[in-house]
Amino acid sequence: MKLKLLAILISVFVVQNVFCQENGFYKVVNDRFILTAKGASHFASLALKCALKEYPNKPSNVMEGDSDIAGPQKLHPAFYGCFDWHSSVHGHWMLVRLLKLYPGMEGADNIRQTLDKNLSEKNIVGEAEYFAKPINKTFERTYGWAWELKLAEELHTWNDPDARKWEKNLQPLTDLIVKNFMEFLPKQTYPIRQGMHPNTAFGMVFAYDYAKTMGNNNLLQLLNKRSIDYFSKDTIAALQWEPNGADFLSPSLEEADLMRRVLPKPEFVKWFNRFFKELILVRPKNILEPAVVSDRSDLQIVHLDGLNLSRAWCMFSIARVLGKEYPLYSLLMSSARKHLESAIPNIANGNYSGEHWLASFAVYALSE
Repeated sequence: MKLKLLAILISVFVVQNVFCQENGFYKVVNDRFILTAKGASHFASLALKCALKEYPNKPSNVMEGDSDIAGPQKLHPAFYGCFDWHSSVHGHWMLVRLLKLYPGMEGADNIRQTLDKNLSEKNIVGEAEYFAKPINKTFERTYGWAWELKLAEELHTWNDPDARKWEKNLQPLTDLIVKNFMEFLPKQTYPIRQGMHPNTAFGMVFAYDYAKTMGNNNLLQLLNKRSIDYFSKDTIAALQWEPNGADFLSPSLEEADLMRRVLPKPEFVKWFNRFFKELILVRPKNILEPAVVSDRSDLQIVHLDGLNLSRAWCMFSIARVLGKEYPLYSLLMSSARKHLESAIPNIANGNYSGEHWLASFAVYALSE
């Protein structure tokens, strides 16, 4: 009787869950989370709200004199919206991604007009001139750099006349950022392991994807070498220190997301077993359960919604490389689902602190 009741309850839960997914922003098909047209339109609307919105804005420019005192749009004619430079860039990436997935989606014309306006040749020249100044060598290193390369990669892989134009316009800035990676990584002796913007592994992940897609062997070889230098000898990740109160990236999972790209599968499995020994033996809830977000109006605390999304994309991709035969496969996939499902309902919460950037994290997580 108890087993029959349990079976009924499970079936009701599954039916309700599938119903919610198919009538929401995503659905699950064969263990894959798939963004729906409704979800695409919803997420795009969040990026469009701020893509042309100059304020509020958090500049991070270094000033050499009075001439550097200027508004966001003057300093960054393409990526001045969405509160800060990097959020604007990954908002533009998301708009491109969504148009590729659903070219006839609601609001598609508005998206194209916005992209055409911001990614003009003149605007990108202005961005490149900013990056070319010696004083700005460290600007957005390496988080913003990584998202710019992700945007360039997305445009390159889209067979669309507008995409060809925007990719060409973006090229001067892309070339500068590739150059910055090539100059910086050889002299970065130690990786940065914190769960925020400077995280070395995250920056290298997107740079790696770009280099592989573009066939940039010089960049790819450098990324492979530095990944091995930085992370190949790591053992027993300090999982007890995660998450920090303002993390939007998991230091341990981002590292693994990089190494699963760099190492052949047999070597990656050995590395993973050493690095995540505690995860295998103890299964700590602070990693496997979604982080609690107590105040979504707080610019730092809301980072934890981003952490839940980035954890999800890392665990999805890592689990698929490890394979279904790996003992922790089901646990990682289940945890990834929990993280994704806990964060997506809270992306549009009426607080600009999260709404200006979280949608792009959700779209990338659903892409993975």
